[in-house]
Amino acid sequence: MTYLAKPRLHHPSLRCNALGFTRRDYEGTVSTLCAGCGHDSISAAIIQACWEMDIAPHRVAKLSGIGCSSKTPTYFLGQSHGFNTVHGRMPSVLTGANLANRGLIYLGVSGDGDSASIGIGQFVHSIRRAVDMTYIVENNGVYGLTKGQFSATADQGSVSKKGVANNDSPLDLVTMALQLGATYVARSFSGDKQQLVPLIKGALAHRGAAFIDVVSPCIAFNNHPGSTKSYEYVREHNEAVNRLDVVLPRAEISAEYAEGELLEIDQHDGSVLRLRKLDADYDPRDRIRAMNLLQQRQAQGEVVTGLLYVAADAEDLHRHLNTIETPLNALGAEELNPGAEALERINASLR
Repeated sequence: MTYLAKPRLHHPSLRCNALGFTRRDYEGTVSTLCAGCGHDSISAAIIQACWEMDIAPHRVAKLSGIGCSSKTPTYFLGQSHGFNTVHGRMPSVLTGANLANRGLIYLGVSGDGDSASIGIGQFVHSIRRAVDMTYIVENNGVYGLTKGQFSATADQGSVSKKGVANNDSPLDLVTMALQLGATYVARSFSGDKQQLVPLIKGALAHRGAAFIDVVSPCIAFNNHPGSTKSYEYVREHNEAVNRLDVVLPRAEISAEYAEGELLEIDQHDGSVLRLRKLDADYDPRDRIRAMNLLQQRQAQGEVVTGLLYVAADAEDLHRHLNTIETPLNALGAEELNPGAEALERINASLR
């Protein structure tokens, strides 16, 4: 595979964040995806979110599996840690890395084939174990690398580019994430940067399993009349339950919002989610109502987007296992080998 490097020279007028980085410092190589692919818009949203949050690129560990979506980490955060796993195995590798070094920010990028088919078991267990991560699925409803067959998330009755209808029931990863105990659950659209960037920022600031399903149309195989994951379909059937912004500890970020109630949710890193409700009856802290809303609107052919659920008191895998604050990969021989007496006490407790 050939990677196209971008020039390292920056125009002196480019604005810098608090770390002295320009937005260009958060980019990767030139994308080799199809022109107009929604995945590139998601990469741009990740770049924007990390730049605005003043996240040092070397503090991020980005992991992916196999597929068009799993290629995208090459196109953002070129100075971060990266690991491209085998098909469907990203969640377990991310879990192991997180246990070894809790000091990094973990970003898992996957697709509907990578997570909803071959990797469905891995997806399930990483969510239920509350791994501290941001898990983004770039969902286009097809297998783009193998010429557009329906994926497990394709809606029943949707039509392929060749005119074939899908007869199988779809998997809804958002509903699954809610049922499995994810403490930050959202859905967005790759064509809605105003909504997607704050959702990513909120997920990166959240401690625990944060999951974002992003409908990302495949312009080569799934962007035509009859597709329920095309640009036109999502724009016409998008039902946004809220719009949000993230207020960082140092200063407030202002934004334009429709009239409605304002809800503020403290995040573990000190930032604040400011949620403006567009649906006056919707409460993102109610997991059961979130699942009911998804089912009701799906039956009406609507795509619900926004922050669907967040738990302000969320905990992660390290809290559940009662691990120490020091990353395990930073422990020396003395800490890892406490001696024969400690081993004997452990053995005695198991008898």
